[in-house]
Amino acid sequence: MLAQLKQLVQEFGQEVVVNNEAIPINQKDAVLNETCNSIFSSLEKIANDADLTQIVGLLQEKDIDKNHLTIQKIITEVSNSLTEKLGIEQNTATNTATNLIPKVLHSLMSKARDPNDKSITLSEILESLTGGNSPEHASIMDAIDTYGIHFGLDQNSDGQIDLEDAKELTKKGGLGAMLGKLFGK
Repeated sequence: MLAQLKQLVQEFGQEVVVNNEAIPINQKDAVLNETCNSIFSSLEKIANDADLTQIVGLLQEKDIDKNHLTIQKIITEVSNSLTEKLGIEQNTATNTATNLIPKVLHSLMSKARDPNDKSITLSEILESLTGGNSPEHASIMDAIDTYGIHFGLDQNSDGQIDLEDAKELTKKGGLGAMLGKLFGK
């Protein structure tokens, strides 16, 4: 996920960072890199500190609203990081984060929802944010993919457990209901 996130920050950062005269020329690459790392760490913190419903909620949104509570948390963390780590003026950092993050996250979430775009999936996003690929973390998405069909989680009978199934289940009781079905509760 980090590679896709970096690519999107570079793409959308052209206008917001590279062409921004308020950001010193010698710091533009550092701002792009720190923005990418800070977005990822903010999403990771939200996924691990709260619960995955905030992340799944973002995945369900058609548009990313910069006033959404989760987006506001990310904007604040990114802008604070740009100010603290790189010395970017607070107003410039906030404007940069406010203009860049919704575009980047909208594009990332659109890619994850698009069944024809195989560059990133919901499973990959959630595994990246929760450490699902490391040996010390069990990958819940692998368990859902492996056993979910047997527990009735494939709501649209397409042979896959994906965002569309999660959307259906949230209508029937949320992510907790989906996990409850998987674990027999």
